[in-house]
Amino acid sequence: MKFSKRTLLKLKNKNKKLKPNKYKKLKRDSLRGSVKGTLERPRLSVYRSNENIYAQIIDDTTSTTLVSCSTLDRDIKLDTTNGRTCEASRRMGEKLAALSLKKNITKIVFDRGPYIYHGRIKALADGARAGGLQF
Repeated sequence: MKFSKRTLLKLKNKNKKLKPNKYKKLKRDSLRGSVKGTLERPRLSVYRSNENIYAQIIDDTTSTTLVSCSTLDRDIKLDTTNGRTCEASRRMGEKLAALSLKKNITKIVFDRGPYIYHGRIKALADGARAGGLQF
């Protein structure tokens, strides 16, 4: 059976059986519907794994990545012991802001994805703000 997004979210709220991957996609799409990146104000997309955190600035009109950064980058990896800490995320946010300012990107839209705005995600956003990005 094929359900609409609204029906699937209602099923999840009623504790009906819904596969986790399907629910993650619904949650991501519901947030993505309100967050769009343009050339004047691109989208800062964040992906968090157990070990590292990745971020990229995307122009959704042309579907191109303008700037990308992660805790696997050489200068961030040398400064921190592992990529799981908030300190590593903050440094990565500052580096991402410096890279984007070189490309004349000052205003962005923050897309936290399916993650709550807490911990490493918040540290990355604070580092990007400290680096000079506005959102």
